[in-house]
Parts: sequence; structure tokens; C-alpha cells
Amino acid sequence: MRILVTEFMDERAVDRLRARHDVLYGPRLVDDAQRLHAEAAHADAIVVRNRTQVRGELLAALVRCRVVGRLGVGLDNIDVAGCEARGIRVIPATGANAASVAEYVIGTAMLLLRGAYASSAHVAAGIWPREALSGGREIGGRVLGLVGFGSIGQLTARLAHGVGMQVIAHDPLLDASDPVFSNAGVRRATFDEVLASADVVSLHVPLTDATRGLLDARRIGSMKRGAILVNTARGGIVDEVALADALRSGALGGAALDVFATEPLPPSAHFSDCPNLLLTPHVAGVTADSNARVSFLIADKVLEGLEPWQS
Repeated sequence: MRILVTEFMDERAVDRLRARHDVLYGPRLVDDAQRLHAEAAHADAIVVRNRTQVRGELLAALVRCRVVGRLGVGLDNIDVAGCEARGIRVIPATGANAASVAEYVIGTAMLLLRGAYASSAHVAAGIWPREALSGGREIGGRVLGLVGFGSIGQLTARLAHGVGMQVIAHDPLLDASDPVFSNAGVRRATFDEVLASADVVSLHVPLTDATRGLLDARRIGSMKRGAILVNTARGGIVDEVALADALRSGALGGAALDVFATEPLPPSAHFSDCPNLLLTPHVAGVTADSNARVSFLIADKVLEGLEPWQS
């Protein structure tokens, strides 16, 4: 059977697929739409990351496909209902990159709260900004507010407790009586409470009609003064222009954005010269370790998903 891999995947996991099936591995195939659609017509399974849009023309081209493997957890780039209507099974790598995302959240929060780690060039040049950089904040004793409390949010809470943070969380999909909160030592809060009281707010929700523009100018304005915002979820959830304005005004103390409304992020005037801002190219969940976990998980699940169709 034919397996099409359209974005980067751990090559040892690709070899696992090759041991059982014919594999076309094209880490940059996503950027060649004409070839991608031509190859899709011959694919019994397709493996993608977040840039490959399994919808519209590509979905129509997948006339033989039985399985879509997603090297990640978000499914906003996949027409799940359309796949199901065609009898195509969609398999995300649930949980495999949770540790990488959770570490990113706590690591960037530490960097932004402390505010002293961009001083290497000054110190090396003989400048000694000790007084200017002595007003940073410790992470211990601060409040982490989680918006969304699934597997990644829960692991982030555990790491946060390990560095002495208090944790509150809002998740409208979980009942107030759900034991997941008490088991994790986390106080359930309303969305408004999280924004008003958290020193660090971290987003862990999918991009849906309900979450698009969730953090607009009004809600960003309701956040605790000096708070840090971390978005590893999806672009489009945060109003980027309003966030930049809040950073420039000093209303917010910093932000780390790993996802954007348009990716790759085009040259952006609203982020130009923006203070206390960390921008990364959708890599919070991607490390050498997590890539191996995600890749092998999806390789095994794709092989399993193809078994009923093998002659």
C-alpha cells in the first residue's frame, strides 16, 4: 500500500513505515501543491503536520485514502467531517508532544517574568546593566491561569506546581464537579477570573468558531497589569494587534507567541520593536524528543489503521 508523508517526520519512523509499505517521504511536499495533489490520488494513507490542509481539493484527490495521520494534536487543518464521510480515519498524536509544550510554557514564563536574559551583548561589551535588570520577578508564588484543561494543560499545571506556582484553570467543557481539578490541585475558575487574577495566562484551546478572537482588545485589557500571556494553542485566538498595543503601553508584562493567525508570519508592523515579546515559529511542541514520540506513535497507528485494508 502507498503512504504519503507531506512534512517532516523522524526518519526512523519513516523507515518503520517503509518496512511494511511503499512510502513517499517529502518533507517539503506541502509547498508543491500540484505534485501533492497528483501524489494524493495514489495514497492509501497520508501523514501530515499542521501546514498540509486536508480539505477541499486535496481531500477530493484522496480517492484511495483510508487513514490520515496527524503529526500533532490540532485538527483545524483537517476537514474531519469530510474525512469521516469518505470513510477516512483521522488519527492525531494525542499526548505525544505534551511535555514539550508544557516546558515551553513554563520556560518562557520564567524568561519573561525575570526579564534579564537578553543582556549578553551588553555585558560582553562592558556595559553593566545590573540596576536596570534587578527588578525581575520570580515565578515561585505567582498564579498560572490555564485556559483549557486537557492533557497539555494538566501537565503544565504539574510543572508549574513544581516551581512553586499556584494554578487556576478554566475549561467550559469540564463540569465543576469533575475530579480532574481537585486531583491536579488546581482551582476551577471562570474565564474572567483567570484573566483578572493570573500573573501568567496560558492558552490550551483549539481554534473553533467559539475561540476565534477569544482574547480580543477588551479581554486583553481586563488582564492583570503586568501579566504574561503565552499562546501555544492556535493563531487566531489572540488579537495580535491588541496584544502588541498592550505590550507597548506596559499594560502587559510580556508575551510568548508560538502560533499566529497567518503562518508563516509575514513581515509584521504590529510586532516591530515590541517590548518583552518572544516569537517562535510554531515549535512549542516540536523537540528532538517529541518529534520521535509523535512520529513513532503515528507510524504505528497508521500501520494499524491500514491492516483491515491489506489484501
